[in-house]
Amino acid sequence: MCGILAVFGFPGVYDALEFHEFVRKLSKKQQHRGPDWSGVIVDDSNSNKGVALAHERLAIVGTSTGAQPLHSTSSSAILTVNGEIYNYKSLKAEAKDYNFSTQSDCEVILALFEKEGESFISKLDGIFAFVIYDGKGNYLVARDAIGVIPLYQGWGRDGSVWFASELKCLIDVCERITVFQPGFYYSSKTNCLKRFYEPIWFDEHYLPIRKVDLIHLRQIFENAVIKQMMSEVPFGLLLSGGLDSSLVASIAQRYRKQNSLEPLSSFSIGLIGAPDHAAAKKVAQFIGTKHYELHYTLQEGLDSINDIIWHLETYDVTTIRASIPMYLLARHIKALGIKMVLSGEGSDEIFAGYLYFHSAPNASQLHKETVARVRGLHRSDCLRANKSTMAWGIEVRPPFLDLDFVNYSMTIDPIDKMITNERIEKHILRQAFEDSNEPYLPSEILWRQKEQFSDGVGYAWIDTLKQFASKRVSLERLNYAADVFPIDTPTTQEAYYYREIFDKMFPTASARATVQRWIPRVDWGCSTDPSGRAQKSHISTTESKQ
Repeated sequence: MCGILAVFGFPGVYDALEFHEFVRKLSKKQQHRGPDWSGVIVDDSNSNKGVALAHERLAIVGTSTGAQPLHSTSSSAILTVNGEIYNYKSLKAEAKDYNFSTQSDCEVILALFEKEGESFISKLDGIFAFVIYDGKGNYLVARDAIGVIPLYQGWGRDGSVWFASELKCLIDVCERITVFQPGFYYSSKTNCLKRFYEPIWFDEHYLPIRKVDLIHLRQIFENAVIKQMMSEVPFGLLLSGGLDSSLVASIAQRYRKQNSLEPLSSFSIGLIGAPDHAAAKKVAQFIGTKHYELHYTLQEGLDSINDIIWHLETYDVTTIRASIPMYLLARHIKALGIKMVLSGEGSDEIFAGYLYFHSAPNASQLHKETVARVRGLHRSDCLRANKSTMAWGIEVRPPFLDLDFVNYSMTIDPIDKMITNERIEKHILRQAFEDSNEPYLPSEILWRQKEQFSDGVGYAWIDTLKQFASKRVSLERLNYAADVFPIDTPTTQEAYYYREIFDKMFPTASARATVQRWIPRVDWGCSTDPSGRAQKSHISTTESKQ
């Protein structure tokens, strides 16, 4: 992954050199996303309106030849892209007439653009956000179907149009900023924003009736994990010891063994005595990874609050709670020379894994809630996973969000996903990987109850955050929160504290509008606190028992 920035229609106030430097400084705000190389291309020849594309590179595939922005070898088109195209080899075969100049998986985007125009986007199997400038005044912008990769769009008062991986690049130059929606592309030639991804499960009237095929579910997930292991640099595994990251780790390590490759490194983080550490260690020993267990202190976590809000560009409580340990872990991983990790994001949204789903009134409501959660991932767990790790130049890939897997899993009869007295959350996923002959995981891990990451790192973590915020935001100040924050008013001292920091860093209404708060379904009788421990279905396990 990388960082991209593009501007179109910038007034001719600067000469080309000044404009280049201006764009370079803006792009540098997200240089943490791409520590390997930086590139800026300026074209001020089109009707005296400035055009610039910038790129901060994290080299994963085509490491020696894929510096960006990429120039077409057969036209004036230029590409800046953040992402991974897993099927690039088969797509290159479709573009035989194009003279590829790099080994980058992303150059195929240029080749297909020249061959097919806008229609090629739905062929891309991967995670991406890109901008193509055709050199003639037109541009094409797209973001992957689920929104694993971040992308923002902004408009300047001068009429300029901007795109960037992170909000911070646009906050000083744009009057209005929005999140560029996943599964869409925009063509300046037609001035149309169009959806390229619209599966049947998007239909609000659709209710799946297909019963789960456990063998197929297992096969397509194994394919997703193996596909996303594509890399030319060392990579590892985020391993919390929960079901999702453990399955990813097990499949990846099993593939390595089958191909006589060195064991992968796995990583867990938590306070001393955290529930996740014991579980992760057990998984690592079972599957054979080289495991690293990182302990952080409560003070180290508290010291990171301002930094994580700057990187995440959100004030959502649960996102911040979970991101700080991930942010600290990513720094440790970076120090070991690893650039990419596989992780378990997406499973809870797809399979109704959060503990508040125990309160779903019926299968229809459960299905609608999973659809809403999956469609909102780009502003919650995908945002967290991407930005908290890219703060240190680490790329996270989530195999659960592979489109083949998502499209199958979201068309399973939601009755199969319902939680009952006899069936734990994500029951069918656990069943799919239950193999007595060649077990993927120890039974106690395969059937371990959901532990949200911000809880699993140590129950004292959330409690400490609440106490810390209460010393900085009095109840009296909270009582007047609606006067200070009339829109999306915080209702707890912790939420008020994060919002106050965010508004100082990103002090515009449009920046605030990019944030989406993650809360359980209160109308189902659930607690408003997003912690899994706050839900009545949580089985309390003290750290001393682990």
